[in-house]
Amino acid sequence: MRVWVVGSGTLIPQPHRGSPAHWVEAGTLRVLMDCGAGALRTLARLGLGWQGLSHLILTHFHTDHVGELAALLFALKNGVVGGRRAPLTILGPTGLNAHLVALAQAHGDHIRDPGFPLVVQEVQPGESWLSEADGLQLRTLSTRHSLNSMAVRLEVEGQCVGYTGDAGPRPELGPFFRGCNLLISECSHPDGKGMETHLTPGDLAGMATEAAPDLLIPVHCYPPLEPADVPGLLEKAGYSGRVVPGSDGLGIVLEKGGAEVLEVRAF
Repeated sequence: MRVWVVGSGTLIPQPHRGSPAHWVEAGTLRVLMDCGAGALRTLARLGLGWQGLSHLILTHFHTDHVGELAALLFALKNGVVGGRRAPLTILGPTGLNAHLVALAQAHGDHIRDPGFPLVVQEVQPGESWLSEADGLQLRTLSTRHSLNSMAVRLEVEGQCVGYTGDAGPRPELGPFFRGCNLLISECSHPDGKGMETHLTPGDLAGMATEAAPDLLIPVHCYPPLEPADVPGLLEKAGYSGRVVPGSDGLGIVLEKGGAEVLEVRAF
């Protein structure tokens, strides 16, 4: 399994950080977790096969996590040589269908009828979803961030990727992510300036200690918190695991021995 950080930032514009998006490849699976603004362009720059996207997973409906959705469906309808035939499965929390209806009213019929099969599945936070055809299992946990927001863990080929989306501190997060090879977690604000709807380094340190992933990738840092400072702040808060700060173009390979950085493609 290979994972790419496509967008490591927030909604605040930064030259080298797009809004949240993460790409997972395993066998024939091509999965995108969230699709914030800039995701399509970055996928193309990284040489990742967005045309073959098989699953899109949305953690919640804030703009920085879904801002590229209309453009993505337009590109899949009009930008695939010979036309797309394969189905696309979109998974998200309660409200997904209503969100797509609203997008269609604003952008046109291609949202709901892009010219290829579109499978839309709402998953209640706390529920699981399994695709028997390709062995992809999605598990979810409700988070404190927004109405129906959820954290997710993807399991396929014996490997597991956890992703908080936007979370906020909750005791259940650590046990939920336990056993993940890779954990991609928001770390939005400095300690002392935390809030119920986002994690600080101190919050993340406690959660990650309980989850004990092979590799932790912190993302989604709002200024003045600098991603490069997060590993040191996590260590200061008591976390002793492996940490690599998230950056657009960071690639990770997951094998039986754990998770290793594949490369960082500079922009």
